[in-house]
Amino acid sequence: MLTPWLNFAVMATGYLLVMGCLTVGLRLARRQGRDSPAPRRPATPTGWPGLARRVAGTAVGGYVVLMAVVVGYYEGVAGLGGDFLAAAATESLLLIGMVVPVFLVVSWVVARWRGRP
Repeated sequence: MLTPWLNFAVMATGYLLVMGCLTVGLRLARRQGRDSPAPRRPATPTGWPGLARRVAGTAVGGYVVLMAVVVGYYEGVAGLGGDFLAAAATESLLLIGMVVPVFLVVSWVVARWRGRP
């Protein structure tokens, strides 16, 4: 097991790397907006298919990021693995399975609300 200071250093380094990447991306997006016309976005499906695709993409992407953090920290830093990681993976899937229907309904309500004058 690592010392508390080394645990803090690992978490702070990860945080700073993520925030640095987000900062660079935001600055590049702002610079592109000033220097050139907006790029054309591909048409996305509307209605239920488009909403379901966005919600599914958010759920899958969130699960992948969560598992990367869990495996990276608990296997790499804390040294826990095996049964703990299996439980973390299945319980996270259960949580996502409970939350996605609620997220889908709330997203639909917000989209309907914004569509009305």
